[in-house]
Amino acid sequence: MVVQVVLVHGIRTSATMWRAQVAALQARGNPAHAVDLPGHGSRMAEEFTLESAFATIDDAVRDAASRGPVLLVGHSMGGLLCVEYAGREDPPPIAGLIAASCTAIPRGLGLSTYRTLARGVDSLPDRGMWLTNRMLDRILPDETRADFGAGGYALDAQDAALRSLSVLDLLAALHRIEVPLWFVNGQYDQLRVNERLFLRVARHAELIVVPRTTHHVTVMRPHVFNALLNVAIATIEQQDARPAQEN
Repeated sequence: MVVQVVLVHGIRTSATMWRAQVAALQARGNPAHAVDLPGHGSRMAEEFTLESAFATIDDAVRDAASRGPVLLVGHSMGGLLCVEYAGREDPPPIAGLIAASCTAIPRGLGLSTYRTLARGVDSLPDRGMWLTNRMLDRILPDETRADFGAGGYALDAQDAALRSLSVLDLLAALHRIEVPLWFVNGQYDQLRVNERLFLRVARHAELIVVPRTTHHVTVMRPHVFNALLNVAIATIEQQDARPAQEN
C-alpha cells in the first residue's frame, strides 16, 4: 500500500507552508494531507484549543490510514502536538513520525519568555508584521517565501496556543512511541535545547541536524527536508513489505 503523509504546520502559519513538500510527495506518488489547525489558515475564525487541534490531527490520520500506512509530520508547535498525539496510551494508526523544530519542553521560564516576546512584537505597529516580513525575506528562498504566509498569520490564536502547550507531557509521550521517529532540527534552531533528552527518552528515534538552517527548516531548506521525507517513507515501505515477505 502507498504511504500517506499527514502534515501539521507550526504556530501562526498554516497548511500553505507545506507547498514544497506536498508537490514533492505528489510527484513521487505519495498522497499528502496538509491540515489547518483551529485558529489558523482557513480556520482563522475558530478558537484554538488542544482538544480541537488533536481532533484535527486524528481525523486526518484516520482518514489517511484507510488508504495506507501513515507518516505523520509536524513542525514546531505542530511537531509538539504530533509527539503528544503519537504517544497516546491508545496508539493512533501511524507508521512513522517526523518531529521538526520542536525538541524543547514548552513550560516554565522558556515558555513565559517566549510568550512575553510574542506579545511585545504583537504590540508593535502593524502587529509587528513588518519585522516578521523583513526577517523572512532574509532567510527564506524565493521558492517558499510566499508559501509560508499564504494562508495568513494566526496572530489572534498565538497566545492561547502557546499557553495551552504547557500541559503537554512530552517525555511520557516520547517513551510510549513505538514507531520510527525522526527529530529534524536546524543548526541554529532555538528549540534544540532538549534534543539530547528527547533522544534519550524516545526508544526508536534518530536526530538529524540540518547545517546553516534556523527554526524554519522545512521552508528554508525544502529540498533537504524533502530528502528526509524520502528516507522516512522508504523506511515505512520496507517495514510494510516485511510481513508479506515473511508470509
